[in-house]
Amino acid sequence: MKLIKLWPIFLIFAVANVFADTKIGFVDTQRILREASPAVRAAKKLEKEFEPRRAEMQRVSAQGKLLQQVLDKNNISESDRRIKERELIKLNQDFQRMQREINEDLNARRNEELAGLQERVNLAIRTVAEGEKLDLVVQDAVYRNPKIDVTDKVLKLLVDK
Repeated sequence: MKLIKLWPIFLIFAVANVFADTKIGFVDTQRILREASPAVRAAKKLEKEFEPRRAEMQRVSAQGKLLQQVLDKNNISESDRRIKERELIKLNQDFQRMQREINEDLNARRNEELAGLQERVNLAIRTVAEGEKLDLVVQDAVYRNPKIDVTDKVLKLLVDK
């Protein structure tokens, strides 16, 4: 009877022994995607790639503001006002369409770059885990002890590549 009451205690000790030899590591993937040199290069590449289209959007925006200033003046004829209002509406529609297209294209390109980077990050994490002889590497945790954080080692490995 006493043995039956003590089985939970034996179970706790058995589980503790199993996990005593387990080495766990933590990696902050958000930080890696922000700070890794390949991620920074990819962000700069995307910025450069989309700069001409953003400049075109700024040009259309400036044109719209100029047209709005003309409309705000009271000294234009009613027929000119209607023509300018139609121009402004069309310009606004073009601006919104351009903005939508740029956002869609940027998101698609960002996802492409991220997919390639994710493969390199996973390989670096695996390399660090094998080098440190880690049994488990987690990416998200409510709490983590800084001792088990291997993010800096992964970042260093990504710089070397």
